[in-house]
Amino acid sequence: MNATIKKASWWFFALLAVVIGLYPAIYFWADSNFGLLQSKPETLLADPVWNVAFYTHILCGGFALLSGWIQFDKGLRDRKRKLHKRIGMAYVTAVFFSSLAGIYIGLFATGGLVSILGFVSLGVIWLCTTMMGWFTAKKHDYVAHEDWMIFSYAAAFAAVTLRIWLPILIVLHQGEFIPAYHIVAWLCWVPNILVAFWLVRRRRVASQSIRNA
Repeated sequence: MNATIKKASWWFFALLAVVIGLYPAIYFWADSNFGLLQSKPETLLADPVWNVAFYTHILCGGFALLSGWIQFDKGLRDRKRKLHKRIGMAYVTAVFFSSLAGIYIGLFATGGLVSILGFVSLGVIWLCTTMMGWFTAKKHDYVAHEDWMIFSYAAAFAAVTLRIWLPILIVLHQGEFIPAYHIVAWLCWVPNILVAFWLVRRRRVASQSIRNA
């Protein structure tokens, strides 16, 4: 039964990653009143630099979500090492551009300083954990590499958790967007990082137990 629940949870996790990974495509068909763009002033929506950063962020971020979850399949890593490496490099490249663009657009986040700090912090953490994952892989420290990439994908998964939490928070705040957005700027990623910390710690404890057996 536990194996069935674990497998179902894995595929549900993958489904969320794929659905939200494809979500940015909608912005190319929708008008400027779609999604989070509704909360942006017209002057910002007309800014070409902001637009380049926004579309870089959502496109590269969407690709990172779509490709990143596959990398945690141990069978794929063991059987297709070259493929794992190529997907990994594509993921790191996508995160590099998406996180930098995310940090920039985070400076214009709706709701002021609370939202800005939340989203800019997320961008910095996503960038740093991903780069650490890349550096440790280059050094062939694959245990540390996997640990850092767990943190990296936890940050990437904020795109999913944001879209789960935001409508709930808006309802809880009687339809008020700003207070909900203040909370979600932190709630979308802080719990994810805590879960990643728990997963990494559990891996380390299990590994130590095996060595001591």
